[in-house]
Amino acid sequence: MRLAPGIEEGHSALGVVLCAQGDYRQAIAELNTALKLKAGDRSAEENLARAYSQTGATKQATALLEKMDREAPLSAELLAVWARDLAAVPNTAGAIDVMGRAAAEDPKNAELADELGSLDAQAGRWQDAEAAFGNAIAIDPGLASAHMHLAVVLSHEQQTGRAETEFARASQLDSRKAMVQLEWGNALVAANEDDRAIPHFRQAMALEPNQLDAEYQLALALQRAGKEEEAVPLFQNVVAARPQQAEVLTNLGLAMVQTGDAKEAIPLYRRAAAITPQNATIYENLGAAYLQENNIDDAIRELQTGLKLAPRDPHLHYDLGLAFKLKDDLPHAIAELETALRLDPESPDAPYTLGILYMQDGRFDDAVRNLQAALNLRPQNGDGWATLGSIYRQQGKFDEASAALRRAIELLPEQPGAHITLASVLQEQGKQEEAAAERKKAADLTRVAVNRQRATFATNAGNALLGKGAIADAIARYQEAIGSDPNYAEAHRQLAAALLQQGRAVEAAAERQKAEALTAKNP
Repeated sequence: MRLAPGIEEGHSALGVVLCAQGDYRQAIAELNTALKLKAGDRSAEENLARAYSQTGATKQATALLEKMDREAPLSAELLAVWARDLAAVPNTAGAIDVMGRAAAEDPKNAELADELGSLDAQAGRWQDAEAAFGNAIAIDPGLASAHMHLAVVLSHEQQTGRAETEFARASQLDSRKAMVQLEWGNALVAANEDDRAIPHFRQAMALEPNQLDAEYQLALALQRAGKEEEAVPLFQNVVAARPQQAEVLTNLGLAMVQTGDAKEAIPLYRRAAAITPQNATIYENLGAAYLQENNIDDAIRELQTGLKLAPRDPHLHYDLGLAFKLKDDLPHAIAELETALRLDPESPDAPYTLGILYMQDGRFDDAVRNLQAALNLRPQNGDGWATLGSIYRQQGKFDEASAALRRAIELLPEQPGAHITLASVLQEQGKQEEAAAERKKAADLTRVAVNRQRATFATNAGNALLGKGAIADAIARYQEAIGSDPNYAEAHRQLAAALLQQGRAVEAAAERQKAEALTAKNP
């Protein structure tokens, strides 16, 4: 080139070498120079299109590839480059058409068939995607990505058994690839199987420790499974890496609230609101955090801000109703709860809370109507039946009260309150013996509850002593707990642990057996 800078072949050849070295920007300059010297050089144009694609200059790449395709058919490799650039625009329909041509041009290329299936899946063309992935596997049964992609499509089509087989095959073919485990976990999450998804997310993280997507999905799955304390440090890691993602901040805030740390959640929600100020859900969560902190005025303010953005959101109206209830502002509470009920008549929460408020306000007919609606939607609500029975008693409807209270007792057999109210109803009906029997049951249950409370307190004290190494004192407290409530499995379990530390293995084994038997009886 130095000797003959005006010869096109030198610039073109240097462009090819620079592309091979990954210096695409310099390659683009040389190839453009070559084409100025010799317009229409097919080899230079092909390499320039590749270089444009590698640098993300998709507009220039697609324009050049389209021009060349009009002049002469492109190779399968260049068609695939073109399709990928179209997908990045995005022009999925165009990408599918061009990738289809590439796969047809090179029918033995499993990777191209796999890419065509991925584009079909992105467009929601699930049957076409399944066929393309099946074709890729037929060409190359050992292509792990095709098995994984087919498994994702089958999961979407709810063909669970076939999907599991394909995920297992992909994992067997590429046991070190974290993406297989991540997608497998995602598919299980979509099928509402968080417990089964969690090990796959853990495996993905073990294979690729910096796999943030797996860490985030694991945190979400743990959160949904009620393991918020395990989820919090994972969310914190993701937030540290992605501090501008409002969704991650919001989920960390929710986990903080769920673990009782609303104070730490509030600044997280505020950061999320600053990033996405039009997201009403963030203000709903912020309001809930303030409620947990017993900061009712701030909660009301945030919930009202959310309602300005989403005035027909029943959850916001419901939460605002609860906030007004906590402020003893019954008129505003009732108005918000009635709005929530009107917007979401299938939710049992609003009518149940309305029933309680109407009862407090002395509007018994309205209370009964709402409680009946709530219990129709959630018939296993024992507290609801007990409340309904109490209202019927105040209305003098003793038969209805008796039926509701007996239903409450059936659902909550260990709580004394319904027995006490039922005894009063039976007394009003002149059924003295039945009333006395219910009072006795209530007294027995109250005694059991008090004994369990004493046993729990003594066990907690024993745990604190055991943590300090005061084993003998801990044993005394555990024995005290068992004396108060011999059926408290946790006291037996902790006593076994303390006895084992003293070397009393036989006694420890006996206590452990008692704990296991009690747990099996009352899991």
